[in-house]
Amino acid sequence: MFQSKVFDYVNVLDRAADASWMRNEAIGNNLSNVDTPGYKRQDVAFEDVLRQALGKSTYRSMDAKVSGLDLRRLTGKVYTDHAAFSYRLDGNNVDPDTEGVMLAQNQLKYQGLITSINQEFTNLQTVMK
Repeated sequence: MFQSKVFDYVNVLDRAADASWMRNEAIGNNLSNVDTPGYKRQDVAFEDVLRQALGKSTYRSMDAKVSGLDLRRLTGKVYTDHAAFSYRLDGNNVDPDTEGVMLAQNQLKYQGLITSINQEFTNLQTVMK
C-alpha cells in the first residue's frame, strides 16, 4: 500500500478490489455447499463500510473525503446470512440461481475496479511525461 496522497484513490480502489475478491470466494463457498444441510450463505460487507466512511462529512469534496479515510478500517468483513429466507427443509439458505447472478455481478464489479486502478496508473504516467 502506498503512503503518498497521490495514491489515495488507488488505495481505496485496492481495498474495494480486495473485498470483491473476498466476495467471490464467499460466493464460491456458497455454491460448493449448496447441498450441505444447515449451511447458511455467506457474503462480504464492504459497500456499507465505504459509504459510512465517505459519508461522515457531507460538505467536503470527494478528494478530501478519500484523503481522510483510515484505510485500516476500510476492509471487507465476511458475515453469515442467518436471516435469509430458507425455502428448504434442511435449513440451507443457498439459492444457486441467485448466487450465480451475484457471482456475475461481482465479477463485473471486480473487472471495473481493476480497470479503474489501471487507469489511475495510466493517468500518473501521463502526468510524469
